[in-house]
Parts: sequence; C-alpha cells; structure tokens
Amino acid sequence: MDHMTQEKEKQYQQYIKEITPTHSLPVQMGKAFVLGGAICCLGEFILNYAVTAMGLEQKEAGSWCSLILILISVFLTTFHLYARIVKWGGAGALVPITGFANSVASAAIEFKKEGWVFGVGCKIFTIAGPVILYGILSSWLLGVVYWIMKLMGAA
Repeated sequence: MDHMTQEKEKQYQQYIKEITPTHSLPVQMGKAFVLGGAICCLGEFILNYAVTAMGLEQKEAGSWCSLILILISVFLTTFHLYARIVKWGGAGALVPITGFANSVASAAIEFKKEGWVFGVGCKIFTIAGPVILYGILSSWLLGVVYWIMKLMGAA
C-alpha cells in the first residue's frame, strides 16, 4: 500500500469511529428492563382492573388486556411514537404482544401507498406470516410428540 492509501484508510477508520454509536451494555439492559417492566405492569393493571372493577372472569379479562395492549401499540406505531420508545428501551419494547403488533402495523402503514390489496393486504403478513406459520407448525409438532409419549405411557 502506498502512503496515500494508508492515509485514506486511517481517515476512514477515524470517521467510522466517530459516527458509530457507543452503547453501555448495563445501561441498555437497565432501560430494557424498565421499559419491559412498565409494559408488563400496564398489562397487569389492565388485567386487575378488568377483574376487580369490571367484574370480568380471568379469561375474559386476559383477552381484554391483550386487545388493549395491541390497540395501544398500534396507535403508538401509527403516530410514530413506538419507534422512539424502541430507540430508548431497545429489547424492552419487544415484549411479545406489543412488539408483534408494532411490526404488523408498521408494515401496513409503510406499504399503504401501494394500495389496500397489494400494499396493506400483502405486506401486512411480511412479519406476521412467518410467526403464525412457525407457531402453528411448532405447536403441531409438540402435539405429535405429546401424543407419541402418551401412547408410550410416558405422559
């Protein structure tokens, strides 16, 4: 390598070092813990409120809790607030129900300009499709394993 190439490489490495964000793992883990915990506490509040104040059965209250958390997540995604929350809390925002709702809603919002059928209708399952597919497949496989174990007298 000649001197000019080495100098450019050095400048490039310095540039990369300057623009690459640095994160403290303990701080990021703490933020994820706080945000994930806050989402779960909100879910517990909704669940307990539905049981005590509204008099719903535990199963019904759980359904309402899931529905409300999904609705909140979709609204936050629609108004571009969920991305800010994820930026701060990282993995804590990926608590399964809210993170999944965000990924489905964001795909629908992103492709709305392509139309309702080929945009929203097709692209909404970009994220949801594999999750549903592998969720059903894995539950079916576990059911077969359980059935075989039951036949053998192990379950």
